[in-house]
Amino acid sequence: MKKTSPYGSWQSPITSDLIVSESIRLGQIRLDGEDLFWVESRPKEGGRYVIVIRTPDGDCSSLTPPPFNVRTRAHEYGGGAYLVHHGVMYFSNFSDQRLYQQTLGGTPRPLTSTQPMFYADAILDQRRHRLICIREDHTHSDQQPVNTVVSLPLGRETEDQVGQILVQGHDFYSNPRISPDGQFLTWMAWNHPNMPWDGTELWMAPVQLDGTLGPASHIAGGPNESIFQPEWSPDGIVYFISDRTGWWNLYRWIGGEIDALYPMDTEFGGPQWVFGLSTYGFDGKNRIVCTYTQKGRWHLGCLDVTTKELNPMVQSFTEFEGIQVFNSTVYCQASSPTEPASIIKMNIESHQVEVIRRSVDFSIDPTYLSLPEAIEYPTEHGKTAHAFFYKPCNGDYQAPTNERPPLIVKSHGGPTGSASMALNVMIQYWTSRGFAVLDVNYGGSTGYGRHYRQRLNGQWGIVDVDDCVNGVKYLIERGAVDENRLAITGGSAGGYTTLSALTFRAFFTAGSSYYGVSDLEALVRDTHKFESRYLDRLIGPYPEQTALYRQRSPIHFTDRLSCPIILFQGMEDKVVPPEQAQMMFEAVKGKGLPVAYLPFEGEQHGFRKAETIKRVLDAELYFYSRIFRFNPIDPIESIPIENDTSLNEQHQPLPKS
Repeated sequence: MKKTSPYGSWQSPITSDLIVSESIRLGQIRLDGEDLFWVESRPKEGGRYVIVIRTPDGDCSSLTPPPFNVRTRAHEYGGGAYLVHHGVMYFSNFSDQRLYQQTLGGTPRPLTSTQPMFYADAILDQRRHRLICIREDHTHSDQQPVNTVVSLPLGRETEDQVGQILVQGHDFYSNPRISPDGQFLTWMAWNHPNMPWDGTELWMAPVQLDGTLGPASHIAGGPNESIFQPEWSPDGIVYFISDRTGWWNLYRWIGGEIDALYPMDTEFGGPQWVFGLSTYGFDGKNRIVCTYTQKGRWHLGCLDVTTKELNPMVQSFTEFEGIQVFNSTVYCQASSPTEPASIIKMNIESHQVEVIRRSVDFSIDPTYLSLPEAIEYPTEHGKTAHAFFYKPCNGDYQAPTNERPPLIVKSHGGPTGSASMALNVMIQYWTSRGFAVLDVNYGGSTGYGRHYRQRLNGQWGIVDVDDCVNGVKYLIERGAVDENRLAITGGSAGGYTTLSALTFRAFFTAGSSYYGVSDLEALVRDTHKFESRYLDRLIGPYPEQTALYRQRSPIHFTDRLSCPIILFQGMEDKVVPPEQAQMMFEAVKGKGLPVAYLPFEGEQHGFRKAETIKRVLDAELYFYSRIFRFNPIDPIESIPIENDTSLNEQHQPLPKS
């Protein structure tokens, strides 16, 4: 029989200790023959990124020894931090950003100098025994770094090389890819103020006898067309994804012409926040295994490039990343509302799946799992917005009949990102305690076409906030949540949406900002190159639109704030400087509102350490318990809350049943 207890006070087996002790992050899947590789981020090792190998006999082992940390700072978001070929790994080490070479079972040795150069997205040019990769040159600290495509010879004893420039002149580069015969190189390039999902170009050039490139040809793309993941097929044809129709679809460049493979109002690609993304791979020259999304759910299919037929592959997963294909087997990271992100292998013919590695090393009783409901609801100007709604769910508890659950609204980062249907133990942490959660894909999110993505242009801080508020109104009209207990939370750009909603709308009861933006001017003046012109589209050109930047910055309007806030910040954050959170904290404290600020030394943009993740989860729960007036049953550590005079009632944990 279920116990009756107020929402928020339910006891859950999904504890912060369990999450941090038994959870890792997975990514960057690679194949070297029949050997499978991936990268694990381990909170218990301080967030260190480790390369792991799985051999055909099923044995798994870690390859990069401590203190090596396989991360690149190129674009600050990284990705594409390693490659492996014939048992030799080449990887970027986070602490010094040097490239290292390591044979399986061997010791890493440096390939590049100690100069401040960041390397990413490397490939092997077998014919010339060299690496070709992206280099971000930070040697002139008083200027923006310079991005180029460079080559790095192998087999030398020297450790002080920085690479020979092959391609230069654009602001950004990615995806250098060499043809199977080694005679041509393709790459992507783009310039400020574009981000890669706004407009990119695909180029190709012959590789000359001395390893330099001949005259380059522009294949596809431009300032208003986004190219994604160019690849060479086994028979030497260039394939790529483009949103030239308003949707990221698959194309190939053949005979000097662009050929559409499967025109469809769906997305086969996504926003290139990091290097090395892969949403398709070749199973021979005539078949592509690809993933595509419709209304927030991803599908896996096989595309016959001869007949141009797309056949879905039967499976239960709803999200796929890092597609790699070898011998009619697809390897990728997959997840679903009931399955955590996992490395899997799937036979293309039989669709038989083997789970190789789970990101969560524990199982959750289904009675504690809240499944996402994909909802569409009306928003401003007669448009429709999208979100996933999670009801409170705990097989041991029910709430009093006259009570409705408190709601946490999640605004994702990016803002050109997206909410996911995949099992997220952080969401289940809340729903299993009696919270409802609304994970919003506001206008500007990816997965719904270019037009939906561009709704945020010039409207950041307006459209995203409107869509969050209207999603809550939709739930209130359904009687699904308590209109007096509404919180909004988000990280990075989602933190900006959170702070904007709390500042410019008298709607929410509380909020939590994770490394969120409060001062747009400070952000645009003090951020890294990759995003330094991002706000040109989202807000307007700076400094020409200085007045608009100030008008949209929550820090200048703290007098409008009317509810408590908790702020979390990494002190080594190079994307959103810590000063932003500190300024907001001082302003809210000066206004007399309850506010908490938790800075974390050694954390960057996004928390990776186990102790940090545990602390922020418990701190946010404690904060909401004070604001929403419930007693959490968990024995959690309290946090200092400034201006807590209005919240000075004693809140003692309820005795465990």
